[in-house]
Amino acid sequence: MHPSLALIEFDSIAAGIEAGDAMVKKAPIARLVAGTVHNGKYLVLVSGEVADVEESLAAGLAVGASAVLDHVYLPGVHPHVVDSIAFGRRPQPVDALGIVETRTVAAAIAAADAGVKGAEVNLLEVRLADGLGGHGLVFFDGLVADVEAAVRIGTDAISGTNALIHAVVIPQLHAEMAANLLADTRWRGRVREVG
Repeated sequence: MHPSLALIEFDSIAAGIEAGDAMVKKAPIARLVAGTVHNGKYLVLVSGEVADVEESLAAGLAVGASAVLDHVYLPGVHPHVVDSIAFGRRPQPVDALGIVETRTVAAAIAAADAGVKGAEVNLLEVRLADGLGGHGLVFFDGLVADVEAAVRIGTDAISGTNALIHAVVIPQLHAEMAANLLADTRWRGRVREVG
């Protein structure tokens, strides 16, 4: 686990590559993950020690300033957020379901981290960009009151921006809907199982 994580989302691939290079040259970060995602965006994620990630982020924001769509800096990122980004889904039984849908990847990461830190919930999944037209999705599970708190805390973390598309809490998710959600949130994956 690394104590710090930062991500910058660029609307230019070339500018993102240039900024990513500046980021990794600026400070000795533990990990760099960079690449293209749907809708012509470029993402650069760095993790490592707090001061190093902070310096790296500052360099990326300075070099890629005109192409920055959004960014997130989490000096004490929750381990479940890191797991969701790195390993994908954590399917488990769904009681109440909370969903936060964002326009940017950075906002989804910020909402996920705030929600899972602020309430007793499970982080089922953080889906980022690919297959979503560049958007982000966060799925929380738990008791209704806890999921409501996580969604509220998550959306508060990104308030003041236009990043939030929609947030909802669904108490007692229907069993068929839960089965679909736990199997795969992507349409293609579900259709293949039926066919």
